[in-house]
Amino acid sequence: MKTNKNYILVLLLTAFITSLTSFGFAQGPKDEFVVVLDAGHGGKDHGNLGNGYKEKHISLKVILELGKELEKLDGVKVIYTRKTDKFVDLWKRADIANKADADLFVSIHCNAVANSKPFGTETWVLGEKNTGRNFEFAKRENEVIFLEEDYEKNYAGFDPSSPESTIAIGIEQEVYVEQSILLARKIEDAFKNKVKRKSRGLKQKSLLVIRNTYMPSVLVELGFLTNKKEGAFLNTKTGQSKMAKAIKEAVIEYKNELDQNIGESVFVDTGDTETEIEIIEADEISTLIKKEVTFKVQIAASSKKLETKSYNFKGLSDITREKLSNLYKYYYGSTSDYNLIKQLKETAKSKGYTSCFIVAYKKGKRISVEEALKRP
Repeated sequence: MKTNKNYILVLLLTAFITSLTSFGFAQGPKDEFVVVLDAGHGGKDHGNLGNGYKEKHISLKVILELGKELEKLDGVKVIYTRKTDKFVDLWKRADIANKADADLFVSIHCNAVANSKPFGTETWVLGEKNTGRNFEFAKRENEVIFLEEDYEKNYAGFDPSSPESTIAIGIEQEVYVEQSILLARKIEDAFKNKVKRKSRGLKQKSLLVIRNTYMPSVLVELGFLTNKKEGAFLNTKTGQSKMAKAIKEAVIEYKNELDQNIGESVFVDTGDTETEIEIIEADEISTLIKKEVTFKVQIAASSKKLETKSYNFKGLSDITREKLSNLYKYYYGSTSDYNLIKQLKETAKSKGYTSCFIVAYKKGKRISVEEALKRP
């Protein structure tokens, strides 16, 4: 009964937060790109102590270095959840980001396991995959709430030991998970290509520190302090600087992609110039009609609200726009024919939208493509 109660409480909280995002909790587009930087642990919560190194100190040093780098950029505002060795409740960290109407939330940590051999970076986004090590990892990170006063009130009965609780909270950030994954991939690529670190890839888990953030959010594991060589690297100023600069490059690339990939006017709309879009004849492809389902190609998401004109989208027409909190999502095409939407996806990719993907809707509600294809 206790597990069921926790599950219901978290679902009720999910419904409340979903209602906030649905009615425009965020303030919409703004001039500054706000990044909230969160140094994991702090104060009485030292984090892991692999090989005698303190996670709370390393995460703070990397955050301060990262913030210093980002503050050099025009149009970027940096906010910290902590700049000193102090304890900050997990819910307060999210609250800082939400009140700032942040565009990104980046939390920095260091990894640890009983075995001293594993090494490498990991970047996590909120998700519901909580089997095996993923669940144990989420449980360990979430158990810090027991150090907080009134944790039972602040977390609505959340039990870090309950798989049902950790699965349920994954629903809350569904609207931002695509952008979180985009940033996470860029961070891991930067670690691998710029710092030559081993990347263990992008992963998903349910973490309270990003549970209530109303923006794309990632948790970065810089490496394993329990690995002697990697722990020593992360404990040096050089290592911390290299990791911070790699994250900075990923954030810049992420921001530029949001700002530019839909705003670049490849075609000038003079009123007498036709856009060069490949026309697909109906008889050139077989049909795969799914009744009551509408397929679209998502080509971009941005804080910028653009007119759905072809000159804003590299010559593509039939563009629709959807606002979800502080993000605008842009789609190309609309059809019940899955084979046709696959062709339109290839057209979008040929125009430069290489990360585009197919989405599906039924009666205005987003469903998975897999579910859509199972329908008669």
